Amino acid sequence: MKKLHVHLAVENLEQNINFYITLFGCQPTVQHDDYAKWMLDDPRVNFAISNRSEKLGLDHLGIQAENETELQAIKQQLDVTQVPIEAQEGAACCYTRSDKYWVTDPQGIAWESFHSLNEIPTFNDQKEKLDDEPPYACRPVLDGDKQSSCCG
Repeated sequence: MKKLHVHLAVENLEQNINFYITLFGCQPTVQHDDYAKWMLDDPRVNFAISNRSEKLGLDHLGIQAENETELQAIKQQLDVTQVPIEAQEGAACCYTRSDKYWVTDPQGIAWESFHSLNEIPTFNDQKEKLDDEPPYACRPVLDGDKQSSCCG
């Protein structure tokens, strides 16, 4: 069964972690110095926050597939939308390696469809945050984005 994914960019991670612990009534499933994630079953959502984005607020939305078959079914639905799709195989982000498909909806909101493969020890393939790191937490710059740098 798929899970809705929400990723927010926040300024003060500790303050936001405390807020969401209270809101959700539980500790984060994953927590690092720059990232926290709750894998909730009620409501069924993968909710993540990080302090790695330049722009605060909604970083992206997504649908997390439980397996490759579900991911390919989502990809077929994305193909029908006729919007550009950015495919990423084995992408390293948010302490996880995943296969992903990215699109931008008509409002300019980035949507990530993904299947997580395994956990990794770093936020991405970098050991630490770089000064020239892209403006978004994990995602490539998509057609609907206002900024022009890219996520390598």
